[in-house]
Amino acid sequence: MTEMSGTAGTHSLAIVVTYFPDTAALLTLLGQLNKETDFIVIDNGTPTIQELVESIQVYGRCIELRQLKENLGLARALNIGIEQARSLGCDYVFLFDQDSSLCDKFVNRMISACHDALRLSANGIAAVGPRIINPQTNRQTPFKLFNRFILRTDRPFNGSNSHFQADFLITSGTLLVLEHLQQIGDMKESYFIDNVDLEWCFRAKSLGFDLVGTDGAVLYHAIGERSDNPLVRAGFMAQHNPSRTYYSSRNRTHLYRRSYSPLGWKLRDRIRFLIKASWLVVCSQDRRLYWQSIRAGISDAKSLN
Repeated sequence: MTEMSGTAGTHSLAIVVTYFPDTAALLTLLGQLNKETDFIVIDNGTPTIQELVESIQVYGRCIELRQLKENLGLARALNIGIEQARSLGCDYVFLFDQDSSLCDKFVNRMISACHDALRLSANGIAAVGPRIINPQTNRQTPFKLFNRFILRTDRPFNGSNSHFQADFLITSGTLLVLEHLQQIGDMKESYFIDNVDLEWCFRAKSLGFDLVGTDGAVLYHAIGERSDNPLVRAGFMAQHNPSRTYYSSRNRTHLYRRSYSPLGWKLRDRIRFLIKASWLVVCSQDRRLYWQSIRAGISDAKSLN
């Protein structure tokens, strides 16, 4: 194990969750992280992950490659990493998908952005997210507010030119302030994979914490799968396979019933969900599988804890 590294007297740990990773993309990400922070790789039951052990452990700041025997879900893997960060006395924890890529000095830029935003916050910062750019389209993802009807995206955070108010930050690239996790709680493991970040952000905001998006750091990351669907290409929605659509349908239906979910999100997402489901059921070649997944997800949401 390496000594903990950090910036300006702080300690950070990056959590990279893998599942059948693309070797080149994963090693590129780990090489970028290795320049700035310690990290842990948690693999969700990939049968061939043993083939990458030597390539991963060559990085000096790799704390551990945790190999789970089966796929326990994104939320469970993240919680394992968060518990490791606690045991190491970290101030910050970074969350990453296996196929993301970072700008130069990403970790330092994110921690600096957090320090800067903290000076502007009266409530405390729960998390900071980087500007996301889709490398497939070069489209920037805006930082969204759900309970506004106009000027809902990229609203300055308390007068800042580079930080923005946010009601939601995607998992990959997000910096969590570890001291607040005890109050907010860990990732919801029953959600398994989809909407894990959305649910956690809603909880954090409901407790009064600020979520901040920043232009101080950039993460290159594609959300969902490639598609010719014009709604996907326009960034209106992401497309996943029928299995992922089950979890997405189940978890968002469950979130509709949570008191801490923003009303504006509930209203908009119901419309978006209806449009997406209709498109998949009517136009997809796998329409029958999508219909079964969507119907099962909505039904199973009733028994989700």
